[in-house]
Amino acid sequence: MPFTPRTPRVVAARRLQRRRERDATGRFLVEGPQAVREALTRPRTVVELFGTPDALDRYADLAATAAAADVPVSEVTDEALAALAETVAPQGLVAVCDHLDVPLAAALGRAPRLVAVLAGIRDPGNAGTVLRTADAAGAAAVIFAGDTVDPYNGKCVRSSAGSLFHVDVVRERDPAAVLTAARAAGLTVLAATGYGAADLDELADTGRLATPTAWLFGSEAHGLPDELVEAADAGVRVPLHGRAESLNLAAAAAVCLYASARAQR
Repeated sequence: MPFTPRTPRVVAARRLQRRRERDATGRFLVEGPQAVREALTRPRTVVELFGTPDALDRYADLAATAAAADVPVSEVTDEALAALAETVAPQGLVAVCDHLDVPLAAALGRAPRLVAVLAGIRDPGNAGTVLRTADAAGAAAVIFAGDTVDPYNGKCVRSSAGSLFHVDVVRERDPAAVLTAARAAGLTVLAATGYGAADLDELADTGRLATPTAWLFGSEAHGLPDELVEAADAGVRVPLHGRAESLNLAAAAAVCLYASARAQR
């Protein structure tokens, strides 16, 4: 019989919706066929796959891939799936995955040419969107620094649209340590800020974006702390040619990351 909301394994998995449980177990939930597909591309990441009978039939290739990797595939009722999912209209699949954390030294030791550093970003949707953008621009690592949201928050995972499984995910409590390590790894540290002394277009025109770069992004509400902007090699503003007061975080991050990606290519 399919598992119900009261089945112990469903109950245990549902607890992963809380950060305390995620931190204690080193596991998190991934929802929907696209995210599950990306998770299965990383060996030894998926711990268990839950699916309704209809979803397991519709996405039989994913169930077969999981089974071939010795991942338990468990049928659940619609009610159990709804309890595991955090969206209004779930797509029938939820996977339990192990954390993907990569140590800071290991990520920077791979000589990345483009890195995104999220410093104090509390909104999980924004964090996940920036992670997805960084992946699209070719960044090798995304560093969650300081009081930034948990990268395994359900909304952050969904907003990343699978990109969480494509890049090195680093968590580091001390943003200053990130800057020090980035410079030691040969990266230029640029802080994205609306009040930056350097203009993004000027940096691009003079070739300064062609070097390996770590971009710092702060929260949409408060931006980067002054001490991080001052500690960076340059504070960089995106030029506004129209009458808009500013860009939102996701848009600004996309402009900055793609400017570096273009220059490096």
